[in-house]
Amino acid sequence: MPSFDIVSEVDKQEVKNAVEQTSKEVSTRFDFKGSDARVEQAEYVLTVYADDDFKLDQVQEILNGKLIKRGIDIKCLDMGKSEKVTGNKVKRTATVKTGVESELAKKIVRIIKDSKLKVQASIQGEAVRVTGAKRDLLQEAIALVRKEIKDFPLQYQNFRD
Repeated sequence: MPSFDIVSEVDKQEVKNAVEQTSKEVSTRFDFKGSDARVEQAEYVLTVYADDDFKLDQVQEILNGKLIKRGIDIKCLDMGKSEKVTGNKVKRTATVKTGVESELAKKIVRIIKDSKLKVQASIQGEAVRVTGAKRDLLQEAIALVRKEIKDFPLQYQNFRD
C-alpha cells in the first residue's frame, strides 16, 4: 500500500554554515567595526548579540538571508524578544523548530480526514504517515496539506509505492 511521511526537518550542518557565514560577514562589514555583534549556536538555538536594537535587527537580517541561501525556510525560526544583557548590549534568541508538533500533527490529520479522501493519516512520533490505495490519492493529500498549512515548513518524504 503506497504511503509517505509528512515531516519537518532542518539540516543542522547547513544552520551551522549559515551562522559561520553570518559571523564572517559581520566581522568584515564597516558598519559593525568595533561593535560586539555576533551570532552563537548551541544545537538548534541561535543567539544574536549586538550593541543596540538597530544592529541586532541588521545582524538578524544577514542571518535570515544566509539561511535562505542555504535552503532553510526561516518560518522554522521561533524568534524570541530582544533583551538587555549588560549596559547597552542586547541579545535575541531564535529556536529552530524541528519535527511536527503534536497540535500541528492533529490539525494535519483532521484536514485529511475532513477532505473525504480515501487515505488514512496517523501520527508517528514527530511525523505524520499517510497511506492510501493509489498514488494519485496521496498526491491529492500532499496538495491539500500544502494548500492548508502555509505557516510551517513541511517536507514530504519516504514516498513508497
